[in-house]
Amino acid sequence: MQVPANKGLAFTIFSFAVIAIGSYFAIQYAKGNYHFTDNGFEKETGILAVNSIPKGASVFVDGKLTTATDDTIYLEPNQYQVEVKKDGYFNWHKQLKVEKGLVTQARVRLFPSAPSLTPLTFIGVENLSPSPDGQKLIYFTASNSSQAKNGLWLLELANNPLSLQKGPRQLTNQPTFLDLTRADFIWSPDSDALILVTPKKSYLVEIDKFTDLKTKRPLTTSEFKETLDAWEQEMFLKEKQFLSKFPKEVIQLATQSAYNVYFSPDKKRLLYTASASVSLPDNLVPPLPAASTQVQERNLKPGSIYVYDREEDRNFKVGQETETSRPKKQLLTLDSNLKLSLLETASKSAYRSLQEKNPIQTSKNWRVYHSPLYADTYQWFPDSAHLFKAEKSTIRIKEYDGTNEHNIYSGNLVDQFVYPWPDGSRLIIYTTFSPTSPLNLYAIELE
Repeated sequence: MQVPANKGLAFTIFSFAVIAIGSYFAIQYAKGNYHFTDNGFEKETGILAVNSIPKGASVFVDGKLTTATDDTIYLEPNQYQVEVKKDGYFNWHKQLKVEKGLVTQARVRLFPSAPSLTPLTFIGVENLSPSPDGQKLIYFTASNSSQAKNGLWLLELANNPLSLQKGPRQLTNQPTFLDLTRADFIWSPDSDALILVTPKKSYLVEIDKFTDLKTKRPLTTSEFKETLDAWEQEMFLKEKQFLSKFPKEVIQLATQSAYNVYFSPDKKRLLYTASASVSLPDNLVPPLPAASTQVQERNLKPGSIYVYDREEDRNFKVGQETETSRPKKQLLTLDSNLKLSLLETASKSAYRSLQEKNPIQTSKNWRVYHSPLYADTYQWFPDSAHLFKAEKSTIRIKEYDGTNEHNIYSGNLVDQFVYPWPDGSRLIIYTTFSPTSPLNLYAIELE
């Protein structure tokens, strides 16, 4: 039977209308609108997505158990007190803003409230030095049963089962004419080599093989300087490349009005201490939807420690500098306009040099440039979302916006040495648990 033309047209229009209306509601639903909440059906909602490490934690919204982590929650646009709990871990809490049609993301890292300790060395170690890439740590030992095994050793900080199974590897021996307990170290930018600096002689040591210091020829003065010149230029060009991603106002701040400036591991955030009273302008970059709504501070005061997030254009105060006589890190970059092409060969006048007349002081400058390990300030956790700091006999960790601070260790800390495992699963400390026991490296297990 033939359908009249006018009825066929009406059917087509009806079908089109159903599809259009269905598509509209599907899109709105995907955006978080037209959902059932605790208050009934809501036309306009937002999405709260909570993920956690470890998984399986409980999510409380305004004090009410709502769901487990790694799930999404549809909420009316508003401010909410969100708490994440899991037995054996510190609670996480933060006030979050849920906006219409947007996803508010909470990426939660829970830290154990009673972490275990694992020994990494056993015979006694000293004179520690981590590499710039965070993957290696060298130390000196003179306590081996065999004299031939005394010297510098390399501990690879990786979860490679083969490396962990083999354990530390000997890097050099201990000649009688060198006191390696007083030696300093200058790492290459790629962490593949280092210069062993003693009061009288310096040696280039490659990380991938054993070096016999009894037969190794020391560097001449010119070789020492030429090597450092090449390394400095490489460090400078990398620094400029990382800085160039930040707004010009932040570059000017970092190069002229701050010290102890350290990039986060993902290079998206800057940790720094202000050296002058500076106001950081608002809206340096276009605002991101569902960006952080935590309280920030853009009127900077000398001695205060801050973190700047270049993706969200947020600046958070995270602490206050403590009195210290240790050297302060300055960026190598002098020109805040970054006019030099990253591919050019930089003249020495284009950057600040770390080199001093005294090689030992040069090594100290180098060490504090790569890591704030001995600068009495915060360090970046490998996830770029947390900071940690040793304070006398405690280790405290917090989020980069200053929230969720926890004391994760209390006990003896020699030289306040704390260093993270590259994947964030551990913190390495230097300590002893008995007056008659030697100092060794231990891992605080965070997973």
